[in-house]
Amino acid sequence: MMPRPFLPSLLFSCLTVCVGAPVVLAQSAAPMPHDMAQHGMTLPRPAPASAAKPAATSAGGRTWVHFPAAAKRATLAQMRGHLQALGEIQTALSKSEFELAAHLAENKLGVSSMHGEMFDSARYMPAGMREMGYAMHQSASQFALVAQDASVTGDVRPALAALAKVTQNCVACHAAYKLK
Repeated sequence: MMPRPFLPSLLFSCLTVCVGAPVVLAQSAAPMPHDMAQHGMTLPRPAPASAAKPAATSAGGRTWVHFPAAAKRATLAQMRGHLQALGEIQTALSKSEFELAAHLAENKLGVSSMHGEMFDSARYMPAGMREMGYAMHQSASQFALVAQDASVTGDVRPALAALAKVTQNCVACHAAYKLK
């Protein structure tokens, strides 16, 4: 016969594992949305009103966004880097290198990449442009999670759909804004 104190502790241990483990597993399996605040990051403050020029619409219907020359050069260089990263991600996907695709997306396009000159240039962007840029970074971080899933399932289709959302964010912003 077992001593009496052992039974309550055994019962408690079983309940903890049977009830607590599924909760912990469900929480760890759920994708975590990227939130800049949780990383101690916030979008840069807009430039003072005295530095901003009124927005004008180009002949193509896009809004001109006035950047200082150095900020414009840095932003355009960073955007070319984003295009290069998209190409590298597509190459990785074509080789079923899903973990590499995820790493590239998060570190070159995702929320984790939001620092440096382009992040500093965000102060010159109108609110809508900043929001579209952040949406692109969030969608790249989401793609990274989906690409990691593909490394387990072997199914590239969800990763391709998630990557399409990244490029759709790029296209939407470039259709709405033009640097001047």
